[in-house]
Amino acid sequence: MRRSRSVSISLALAGLALLGGCATRPTPMSSQECLARAMYFESNRSSEDGMLAVGTVVMNRLESGRYPKSVCGVVGQKGQFADGVLTKPLGRGSELATRTARRVLSGERHARVEKAMFFHTAGYSYPYKNMQYLTIQGGNAFYEKRRDATVTQRMVAEREKAEREGRLPFNPPARGSSLAPAGVQTLAPAVMRTPVQQSRIARRMAGGKASTLPPPAERGIVPEAASIEDLIRANGG
Repeated sequence: MRRSRSVSISLALAGLALLGGCATRPTPMSSQECLARAMYFESNRSSEDGMLAVGTVVMNRLESGRYPKSVCGVVGQKGQFADGVLTKPLGRGSELATRTARRVLSGERHARVEKAMFFHTAGYSYPYKNMQYLTIQGGNAFYEKRRDATVTQRMVAEREKAEREGRLPFNPPARGSSLAPAGVQTLAPAVMRTPVQQSRIARRMAGGKASTLPPPAERGIVPEAASIEDLIRANGG
């Protein structure tokens, strides 16, 4: 009788421990939440087109077979999207991100992003020859990697400005000669950071100390010709 009672108590305690473990285990994020977070932290939070464009990049990566096999895996891949994209709290604009994520998961894509899997803050250029620019949306410039890249960020910006102003047809200028020399490494994350963003990340990593990053020009990052409004938007204004 005593042995039976001891067994019952042990089983009860084991059950409580199991329930306690279940209660403290974090609930996995849904694909919609992970996608909405990428859109929220990587785009102008008031730009529906910008969010749709970021969502399209995430889905392009997922469908390419070269990245993780889930939306959350793609978004959370180390060094690819915003620092803390799956952990930082959301604020104003999250509702738009959630609605747009739902549309993307239902099959909607931003037509101009096409098959692009990369983007960076608009208004900055990088010393790589294989960046074929497609569109600028929500403060970001979206591009594909092609050996025969012929379209620059400036050409895309001028084309889209002409379209907004009704100046069509538009003939873009020829691509300039200020390209990177051959042999430059072309590996890059989904999002290439601006000097301001890189400095903030460096300060966080250094425990709040001043950034030790070299000047932008020494890192091969230079502002491209852009309006004051574009540069303010590019830096979070």
